[in-house]
Amino acid sequence: MKPYSESCAQNQFPILETLQEIFVNQQHVLEIASGTGQHAVYFGRALPHLTWQTSELAQNHAGILAWLDEAKLINVLPPVVIDVNDGQWPIEIVDTVFNANTVHIISWPEVERMFAGIARILSAGGILCLYGPFNYEGKFTSESNARFDAWLKSRDRNSGVRDFEAINRLAETHGLFLERDVSMPSNNRTLVWQRAPNTLEAT
Repeated sequence: MKPYSESCAQNQFPILETLQEIFVNQQHVLEIASGTGQHAVYFGRALPHLTWQTSELAQNHAGILAWLDEAKLINVLPPVVIDVNDGQWPIEIVDTVFNANTVHIISWPEVERMFAGIARILSAGGILCLYGPFNYEGKFTSESNARFDAWLKSRDRNSGVRDFEAINRLAETHGLFLERDVSMPSNNRTLVWQRAPNTLEAT
């Protein structure tokens, strides 16, 4: 059976509305942590000009492949193994990176390693798009996000809703500069950074 995420089904349309604007000139997207594969199929079908590369830990590939096998989309590629902790990823270069609902799940050192990995593969002028909940000036934007943060920390004290300012500083250290901060339903945000032209981080 295909894995299913209710949150993916609920958030995919508002995310798509933003991606349709910011991905209009993009060509090759790496989705970090494709999860069930639902986003890849939905966005890949709606944005056929993109080559959408899925990725996940190896144990989650079967679920993604179940979605891809059913959808039969020629522009959505089978998953590669990406662990954000690895010093090298099996991708050389892309002009776009997309990730949803990961930075609050993993530890802060892993967030730092994820951004370092993105910096290794994102082309000059490329776009990074992150979706999820974020705090601003150290404060939760809603009571539901505060409850979510408490639940996350009850599972893993190293996880939790991240501060936008800390994430943005981390992005800037890798030559990524904020282009958009879009309010989304359910107290989430879509953050979009662009890499400065004519820059590429050393591998």
